[in-house]
Amino acid sequence: MELTARQQLILRAIVESYVQTAEPVGSKTIAAMPDVNFSSATIRNEMATLTEMGLLEQPHTSAGRIPSPDGYRLYVDELMQSYRLSEDETDSLNRAMDLKIQKVDKMLTDMGKLVSKLTDLPAYTVTARSQAVTVQRFELLMAQARCFILVVMLSTETVKNKLIKLPLDLTEQDLKLFSAVLNASLTDLEASAFTPELLAKVERSAGAAASLVPVVVDFTVSAMVEEQRGEVYLTGQTRLLSKPEYRDVSHAQEVLNSLDEETISNLPTPTGDKAMQILVGPEEVAEELKDTSVVMTRFDIGDGMQGLIGVVGPTRMDYAKVTARLSYFVENLGRMFGKGESSLPQPPQIKHLNPASDERE
Repeated sequence: MELTARQQLILRAIVESYVQTAEPVGSKTIAAMPDVNFSSATIRNEMATLTEMGLLEQPHTSAGRIPSPDGYRLYVDELMQSYRLSEDETDSLNRAMDLKIQKVDKMLTDMGKLVSKLTDLPAYTVTARSQAVTVQRFELLMAQARCFILVVMLSTETVKNKLIKLPLDLTEQDLKLFSAVLNASLTDLEASAFTPELLAKVERSAGAAASLVPVVVDFTVSAMVEEQRGEVYLTGQTRLLSKPEYRDVSHAQEVLNSLDEETISNLPTPTGDKAMQILVGPEEVAEELKDTSVVMTRFDIGDGMQGLIGVVGPTRMDYAKVTARLSYFVENLGRMFGKGESSLPQPPQIKHLNPASDERE
């Protein structure tokens, strides 16, 4: 979607003004901005065009415009400028980074609380394996009559086990054969490689134990997925209640009920070389969160682990400010884990159309 320079300026002005005020933006407001040198009539015409393009919405006939989800997406992808952290912000972040915290989970919990406080939004942290979890070895141990213990040794050096009742009489020799088949067919593979075709092949090779294949595979895949996912910590959910978008109690309750660890676990995560990801409104996975956005960023912890820090808020959130703060966290967490530079990076200096505080230039 191609916009003229004037349309880009107007759309950026509307997004940034609405982020600060939560009120529809009119042409007079834009015309009064210092970097705007065209008339209110011209601005109104361009706003009408942007509305037809689906980038703006008009909540009431006599009201100004607000950004649509597509408008936010275009702003984030093409128009958003970097945000310069204030000295107070960098001081707070640096003090947090310098804490001598030994356990990763406690450190991430504290970071989540700090991010939530600084952004005034719910924040979450996740630890996950940076490398795929696989099975190193299966062991099947006869426990008692018609029972055996399934032992699954994962590539993370974690061991999972389960007592399984036999649906029929199997000999210890049958279990040894089944164990050999499992180790020959299902080790060193990711969970996604456990295809129906592969499992059918395992069943054909398992002899008298063929009926046990689904039970063993279900437990194994669950163990692999759980180990891959890691821990989720969510904090600051009630901060949403201070936002104008959630003044309606029933709507706020729907969002808060949906904002839980399971929902966070199912969110898409940054892939490839992209450390930062922004999900705008309908791009999320939960219907109840369709009016919210998520900004998340990942970083390496070491020892085959990755961390993820994100915030959840209204689509009206200040994306530039949030991404700046999360980026600062990631750069300095690398230092904490011995992966980054020894000195702290200087925050980028940028200019905004409509400065709303002394934190912007």
